[in-house]
Amino acid sequence: MTVDGFWSALPRLAAIAIFAATYVVIALGRLPGFRIDRAGAALLGASLMIACGALDLGADYRAIDFDTLALLLGTMIVVAHLKLSGVFALATGWIATRVGGGFALLGFVVLLAGAASAFLVNDTVCLALTPLVLELAQRRGRDPTPFLLALAMASNVGSTATITGNPQNILIGSVSQIRYGDFALALGPIALIGLVLVFLLIALRHRGALAGAGATAALRASRVHRPLALKALGVTAAMIAGFFLFHPPAKVALVAGALLLLTRRIRPQRIYREIDWPLLVMFAGLFVVVAGLRQALPPDALAAAARAWPLDRVPVLTAVSAVLSNLVSNVPAVLVLKPFIEPLADPRTAWLTLAMSSTLAGNFTVLGSVANLIVVQRAQRHGRAITFGAYFAVGAPLTLLTLALGAAWLTF
Repeated sequence: MTVDGFWSALPRLAAIAIFAATYVVIALGRLPGFRIDRAGAALLGASLMIACGALDLGADYRAIDFDTLALLLGTMIVVAHLKLSGVFALATGWIATRVGGGFALLGFVVLLAGAASAFLVNDTVCLALTPLVLELAQRRGRDPTPFLLALAMASNVGSTATITGNPQNILIGSVSQIRYGDFALALGPIALIGLVLVFLLIALRHRGALAGAGATAALRASRVHRPLALKALGVTAAMIAGFFLFHPPAKVALVAGALLLLTRRIRPQRIYREIDWPLLVMFAGLFVVVAGLRQALPPDALAAAARAWPLDRVPVLTAVSAVLSNLVSNVPAVLVLKPFIEPLADPRTAWLTLAMSSTLAGNFTVLGSVANLIVVQRAQRHGRAITFGAYFAVGAPLTLLTLALGAAWLTF
């Protein structure tokens, strides 16, 4: 290679190195010796892509999918209002007054977490419900572990059903242009059967802890602001209806969130504290990092790679996505696979397969999804530790069963 050739190739080589380094930090969760996290790594990687000349500022801005960010932001605002108005506390209180047996209580937790996560971002649902599920179990004199496992795993499985269930589905819905109702019809049955499997596997593994009558101590009275709760429920119902009426999901969610901010009851700062800003930063940064890599590679490289790996076959894409999601997390995995999906002969099936597999793979270990980590970390703050082994004993068979189910459903 000549000197001129080396200097002309340097931005491409730098872009590939930046991409690789960014994803290593994301896979590790941090950079050893530094305090930078996944969001910071994505932002640093995006900045370095611009600095090395792989992308200019105009291309940087165009790389960011603002529909995805708007949908995430709007949904988070809606969930924050549901939480702060007391809707989630009211739901768990209703369950507490009507359910005494351990198996019945487990079923209600699975149902609540799965249904809420089907339409609202599962990470925010877990943030709101973890302390409530802890209190519900402890006041009933039961070991919280099976209920916390149910919350994490059911939220992952339930979120498979719709575009707004989790961040990776939001991204896939935006780039694939699959209609909300079509997406739900395709993946909803997988989520429903998956929730049954969550209940059965946890009930089997923890049948000793769930058996017996348990205690009947009263729960603390829930603080519910009824006018605000009614408004939040009404706007949420209208938002979900808007999704199914084929309005652009980003527009619907953003309008719903903005309408809820128009209130005299809650200071906006309380709402802003409930929003996962690092997740939005990570999304924006990763959009730029992946665009920089795509710009650096030869135009036909991605198409050739897609032909070499038969990603148009549902079982193959399911396996690749599941492994990659457990290595670097599901959102980065989707962004890595996105350029390989677009040139396929049947991209619609491939997008649905990617949504299904990247989400269900999150149940394999406690590190598999952000929802899992939220449940574990918040439980630990309340003195309840969920070990890696306790999670894996249920999560691994659940993941393998649901992935096989999902692959078979989308194939046949």
